Amino acid sequence: MPTLILVRHGRSTANTSGLLAGRTPGVALDDKGREQAARLPGRLAGLPLAAAVGSPLQRCQETLAPLLRERPELASHTEERITECDYGEWSGRKLAELNDEPLMRTVQQHPSAAAFPGGESMRAMQTRAVDAVREWNARIEAEHGADALYLMCSHGDIIKSLVADALGMHLDLFQRISAGPCSATVITYTPLRPFLLRLGDTGELGSLAPPEASGSGSEPDDEGAGRATVGGSA
Repeated sequence: MPTLILVRHGRSTANTSGLLAGRTPGVALDDKGREQAARLPGRLAGLPLAAAVGSPLQRCQETLAPLLRERPELASHTEERITECDYGEWSGRKLAELNDEPLMRTVQQHPSAAAFPGGESMRAMQTRAVDAVREWNARIEAEHGADALYLMCSHGDIIKSLVADALGMHLDLFQRISAGPCSATVITYTPLRPFLLRLGDTGELGSLAPPEASGSGSEPDDEGAGRATVGGSA
């Protein structure tokens, strides 16, 4: 099955203001975030991307914009199910204030039990995101083959929850995962299990190119089984 490159949006005005943006409209990239987005096409240069799928929120669309300008042939899609968690009444509030809310302890230590007032639960957030990825995996494989690469631009909690699912971790452990602004987290899905290839990577991504694109000529392993070598592979 395909390899998914999960890109978190670049740094936003909410990040620098210490706000929990959620789905608040008008949250854009700040100057640093625009610089990060401008570097993304270079980081992905040489990778045969099958598609770019983005959250509908402005900061994700702005992160993808330089890539789509440089690659006008790249199929672009918007996916509602990878949008930010609906934080309900917490949306737009200062994180410093929210730290005093009793619910914040649940969010940090027992997120599978957390539901935001007037919003959604963290379990529902993970479920919709995982469902979206599984459906996109099947679609990309059907249209572009099992070795295809594609990209999703989403949000920190969404990406962390997808990593937890890929690693077989309970959602209650997902706060141990970190993915910074405009970082890339890469998961290869196989019929047997997913493999986490990169987590929160802000450097080069060219080595993700499949063998036929990189010119190595090596044969793919059997359903990814060779990736799980005892002791770790080189």
